Amino acid sequence: MIMKILGVITARGGSKSIPRKNIKELCGKPLIAWTIEAAKQSGVFDRVILSTDDEEIAAVGKRWGAEVPFMRPQELAQDTTPHLPVMQHAVKWLKEHEGYEPDFVCILQPTAPLRQAWHLREAVELLQKTGADSVVSMVEIPGHFSPYWAVKVDEQGLGTLLVSGDPIRKRIPRRQSLPKAYTHSGAIYLFRTSLLFDPVEPNFYGDKVAAYVMEDKYNVNIDDPSDWTMAEVAIQKLRNEKREMRNEDER
Repeated sequence: MIMKILGVITARGGSKSIPRKNIKELCGKPLIAWTIEAAKQSGVFDRVILSTDDEEIAAVGKRWGAEVPFMRPQELAQDTTPHLPVMQHAVKWLKEHEGYEPDFVCILQPTAPLRQAWHLREAVELLQKTGADSVVSMVEIPGHFSPYWAVKVDEQGLGTLLVSGDPIRKRIPRRQSLPKAYTHSGAIYLFRTSLLFDPVEPNFYGDKVAAYVMEDKYNVNIDDPSDWTMAEVAIQKLRNEKREMRNEDER
């Protein structure tokens, strides 16, 4: 089945923790360029657009190969603006002004620069294989942070296991015996377009969600300066790995 998939890169201008974050240079290129390149190289999108309220970000996005068919309204570019109305606006605008209607939409946040082109290809393959309503990227939660070891405390100050409600003595003693648990990585949200306009509960997920599990070394979400440093270190590690692999192939 040939699917029309729209990739939407969301990058507003007002970043407080890291000023001008989306176009700040990260290891040789603007942060937003990492996501644009991965999206374009994946080959899974028939369009890759940028939703931004900022003219400079728009110019950088165009320079690196993204479409900028519109400028996002200021009311959808506030600190508290959720992603849902931003995505609804993008899809509505393309339908009303260009007659373009994708079957699926993928949110591509620039704050996940270690997402690779092959991650996106594998996410689409998983969507086709499972027939899911959506595919969401996940990473495994380390055992010492497992929800199965988490405790909730009641009003009297008494603790019980969060997941089961059992007494703490029932806690699984060995980390190796814990069930695997996962959390969102923020790198990929791929979903049926119709979910955005569900008359009862507009959303990105639907009822059948496929989890695309990524290796932790690709899991960096840049929200503050310490995350930026982590991203620089992680990118350098990946570059070193690739260099070592090439050297081995040449031997």
